[in-house]
Amino acid sequence: MVRLQIVGGGKMGEALLEGLLTSGWAEPADVVVVEKVAARRKVLARSFKGVSVVAEPVESEGALVAVKPADVPDTCRALGALGVPRLLSIAAGVTTATLQEAAGPDVAVVRAMPNTPAVVGAGASAIAPGPAAGKADLDWAQSLLEAVGVVVRVTEAQLDAVTGLSGSGPAYVFLVAESLIEAGVLVGLPRDVAEVLAVQTLLGSAQLLQSSDEHAAALRAAVTSPGGTTAAGLHALEAGGVRAAVLDAVKAAAERSRELGQG
Repeated sequence: MVRLQIVGGGKMGEALLEGLLTSGWAEPADVVVVEKVAARRKVLARSFKGVSVVAEPVESEGALVAVKPADVPDTCRALGALGVPRLLSIAAGVTTATLQEAAGPDVAVVRAMPNTPAVVGAGASAIAPGPAAGKADLDWAQSLLEAVGVVVRVTEAQLDAVTGLSGSGPAYVFLVAESLIEAGVLVGLPRDVAEVLAVQTLLGSAQLLQSSDEHAAALRAAVTSPGGTTAAGLHALEAGGVRAAVLDAVKAAAERSRELGQG
């Protein structure tokens, strides 16, 4: 029997497939991709040699549901009817109750909120179990998503907060990057130079924060000499309300996620 089927051949599904194959989690023959659009099936078959690409769900040991939210119930019903024992859904806003009702009471369902850096193997995902999911099912779901980044386990009630922080977070970072580049141009740098410096500063700072035993506040303090240039810059950021704006952004996105989930 096929080890895993990925239903939906969008960017996130492709990223996960690439990660699973690259990490050795699965061999091409272990995976089936389900894609309804014939043109997309041809593209996927060319991109992933040895992986079967089909139009309809098949029997498998597990399934990753990566279709649009509106298509999730029908997809889960089809998978449940085929006897697929466990499902991992990455569809935004679709609750485990909806997944469970569609798939059937004997299917273990897990809901996940990944983010777009998964397409470069640097994603941040959170998973939450449905009513019939046990530890082994969460372990399975985590092993899938770890192929493209880090994974944390949360309650389903916390997934809206995850959406506000890491789900929407890349857009906040891109806005900061855009602003830093514009600021570099403002103070006299060529745009291409400003872009290189801004992107590497964000990348290097994130890597330093990840590898350090210090908290973000301590690392910030280490860069800030009394009366120095960084202190002046931070004063301007605080005066501009940057900290409060970030808090408000995450809160607003989390609340909007909650509203969308309630229909």
